[in-house]
Amino acid sequence: MFRTVESQLLHQAVTTELKAEFQQYDFERLRTFCVLVLGVGIVLWFLFDLVVSFEGGQGFTFKSIALLAVLVVLAACVPLVRKAWHFYVLNLVYVTLYCVSARLVIAGIPLDLQPLWLTLTASSVVFFASVLPHNNYSFFSAQALTWGLLNPFVGGIPVLELKGTLILFYVLIFASITSYTYVRLRQGKLHNYLMAKLLMEQAYMDALTQIPNRRAFMTRTASRLEASTVDQMRYLAMVDIDYFKKVNDSYGHDIGDEVLQRVAGNIRAVLGDFEFARLGGEEFGVYLWDITPDEVQRRMQLLLATVREAPAAHPVTISIGLGRLDAGDSLNQALIKADQALYDSKHNGRNRCTYAP
Repeated sequence: MFRTVESQLLHQAVTTELKAEFQQYDFERLRTFCVLVLGVGIVLWFLFDLVVSFEGGQGFTFKSIALLAVLVVLAACVPLVRKAWHFYVLNLVYVTLYCVSARLVIAGIPLDLQPLWLTLTASSVVFFASVLPHNNYSFFSAQALTWGLLNPFVGGIPVLELKGTLILFYVLIFASITSYTYVRLRQGKLHNYLMAKLLMEQAYMDALTQIPNRRAFMTRTASRLEASTVDQMRYLAMVDIDYFKKVNDSYGHDIGDEVLQRVAGNIRAVLGDFEFARLGGEEFGVYLWDITPDEVQRRMQLLLATVREAPAAHPVTISIGLGRLDAGDSLNQALIKADQALYDSKHNGRNRCTYAP
């Protein structure tokens, strides 16, 4: 079964909207990790600056303090960022400032050591960038900025000499490995996200009608009940297709499936702004909140008319049981009320909505 789902996923086109959804999810999940990585980078830069400043005789200048303060502010802004692409921009600013400040510090060490420290610092920045949430544009932009600002060959080291050749070889190998690792890890995380999303949809969506199933309805409605206020008007409706067994027996299950899909579409069209689901068989549930008694009655009558008057080769009607949730009522109590009202609708002519006393 897992292989079947995985095969279905691999043949599924990943839309731009789905990628954006994944990127937002990935950033929100790793937000604290992002702060940690940026913080570790600042600590390393601070320690390196201290060593160079005092061992090299430069002194810890006001410029160092100002740059350090700006880096800390950028890292502190990450918990406030809500959009993933905002973080991408912030990270590029951070990388740019980090590389510029690191180059200023490295300029204070002996000239023959600068290419080595530029290479090591650039490698550290690229590695940190590779473990952060990115899209392709932001990651490769960060890598290009890093190697551009911390280019170890700017000081005039000959590429064809042994030292220059070794550094160039290291830069190419490291850049290739980090790029490949980033791309593969990102593909793996995207694959896992899509797999989890697909399995979640299959677990919480009714396969036939493509609306939420009973599990989803109970979970979402219970959550809304917890979040509702005492003065909020809340209702639960049970919807049942009249004489559905006769439809199946007379015309076959294929026609029965079409009827279920049509009624589910009618419910979505009339009550799509509330919680609704197929509870099982020919029975549907709807939870309505923050709605007046007159409006809920109008919606129920509209749903009855929409199903009854829908142009179809095999028309059907529905019966509705409607119950109001009093303060302190649980979801199970509401279901009992609505189910009793539905029973009354069924035994009083059908094609009607009965309000639970």
